[in-house]
Amino acid sequence: MTTAIKSREKALRAPKATTKSEKPSSRKGGPAKADAMEDSAPLALGPLPDFIGYPLRRAQIAVFDDFMRLTGAVGLRPGQFSTLIAIDTNPGSKQTDIAAALGIQGTNFVAMINQLEERGLVERRAFDRRSYALHLTAQGKALLSRALAVQLDQEKTYEEILGPGGRQLLLGLLARLTAGLEERSRERSQ
Repeated sequence: MTTAIKSREKALRAPKATTKSEKPSSRKGGPAKADAMEDSAPLALGPLPDFIGYPLRRAQIAVFDDFMRLTGAVGLRPGQFSTLIAIDTNPGSKQTDIAAALGIQGTNFVAMINQLEERGLVERRAFDRRSYALHLTAQGKALLSRALAVQLDQEKTYEEILGPGGRQLLLGLLARLTAGLEERSRERSQ
């Protein structure tokens, strides 16, 4: 196990520092209850871990949590990061096209673009009478560059965890699963 993985795991296992003013709470769901739950044995999950969706979702949560922890200084959530990459790769594309490519609902995407625009990372330019083309600003490009450096380090960690060829194998299997399910969905809707 490499030093990078060991230090990540150590940071995640490290107990939270407490102050004298912090006292266990007797309120339902407070810290005292959480501590008691940590001491109990793990629950049996039956066949749940054998269903693709469960470990896939657990992995996604772990990856996103790691991303958020590592990019705290950068200040991007995973959806915003993906959006900046898509805009940078396709400058001048319509909002609706970027949202569709990323699988983000239109109203959610508009709200995200509003936030990114307020931060000075993205600008909208009229595409036609009814739609906007998206472009990254210089500030957006600089922030994306910093975030990509963090993500590339994260990808190296995944390679170390998954072993030789494991990362590429996982990416291929996920792409195959997605394509197969999308094809079945199209067939059923016809």
